[in-house]
This record gives sequence, structure tokens and C-alpha cells, in this order.
Amino acid sequence: MANNDDEVGFGKPPKHSQFKKGVSGNPKGRPKGSRNLTAVLAKTLRERVVVNENGRRRTMTKLDAAVAQLVNKSASGDLAAMRQLIILASSTDEQSAEPTDKNLSEADAKVMSNVLKRLKNCEADNEGNEN
Repeated sequence: MANNDDEVGFGKPPKHSQFKKGVSGNPKGRPKGSRNLTAVLAKTLRERVVVNENGRRRTMTKLDAAVAQLVNKSASGDLAAMRQLIILASSTDEQSAEPTDKNLSEADAKVMSNVLKRLKNCEADNEGNEN
């Protein structure tokens, strides 16, 4: 008679067709160490760069530098940068559980309110010119 170890059936494939120890069932699968876009982007944004700011050299992350450039461009009157900043600010507002007023300093809150006022004025002017 057959031994219990040799039994074949549902959930009990024959020994010769079972995966061998240490051998992958998917040898052409994802290679070890490969990363997806999110991981690569996160790593790249955490890289540090040297920036000249007010005549002084500073190191900051690429993400910090990009956000600083966006804010500076929008403060100088670049409408495209203002729109991007507002979209970015509103998306972070939706994600955060706390109101952003607590997270912003008084100076930052003042800058953001001025940017929003200027953008609203520009939009009102554009609507007036279209009619």
C-alpha cells in the first residue's frame, strides 16, 4: 500500500512536481533590488544639493529647493507658478488633519494671503478683459 507521504490529491502535488528548496517558482520575476517609480522619486527628492541663497552657500534637499523656487517665482508675480503653488497648497490642506494656519508662521501666512489676493485680482482682471 501507499505511504501517507506519497499521497497525491488536492493540495498535495506529486513530489517530482513540487518546487525544490531554494529554487524560485518564478525565476524570471522581479529582480532583487529593483525599485518602482515612487521609490526612485522619493530617493531623488531626498538628495542634497548646494544652493546659493542671499550670497551664502547652503545645503538642502532637492525637494526643499524646488518648493523654495516655486514660492519665490510665485511671489515675484509668475502666474503659472502661483497656480501651481495654490494647487500644491490645497492638496496639502486636504491631506493634513490640522489646519495649516497652525503650521505656518505669521510671515508665511501673510505671504500666502497676499499671493491669493493677487491671484484673485489677476483672475478678475482677466474676466473683465474677456467681456
